[in-house]
Amino acid sequence: MTQFDPGLQPERTQLAWRRTALSLAIGSLIAARALPVIFASGAWVVPGILGVAVAGALWAAGGRRARAVDRALSAVDAQGRMPDAVMLLVLVVVTVCIGVVGLVVAFAASGV
Repeated sequence: MTQFDPGLQPERTQLAWRRTALSLAIGSLIAARALPVIFASGAWVVPGILGVAVAGALWAAGGRRARAVDRALSAVDAQGRMPDAVMLLVLVVVTVCIGVVGLVVAFAASGV
C-alpha cells in the first residue's frame, strides 16, 4: 500500500467548506438587511441571526471534519475510519429550507 500523499487536496476541501460557510453568512446578513422592507415586525432578524449561527457552526464543523479526514488518511495502517456525511446532509437540508423560505417571502412580497 502506498502512503497517503496529502498534496493540496485536503487544503482545497477545507477552503471549500470555509467558502460555503462564508457565503451562508453573507447571504444571511444581506437577507437581514433586505427583509425589514418586507416585514414591519422584528421577525426579519431571525433569519439573519439563524443563518450566521449556522454559518459559524459550519465553519467549525468543516475544520473538524478536515482534521478527521487528514488523520484517517494519514493513519499508519491506512484503515482509519472516514467521517460520515451527516454534515453534508445537514448543509443540504438547511440550504433547501432557506430556499423554500426565500420563495415564500418572494411570493408574499409580489402578491401572487
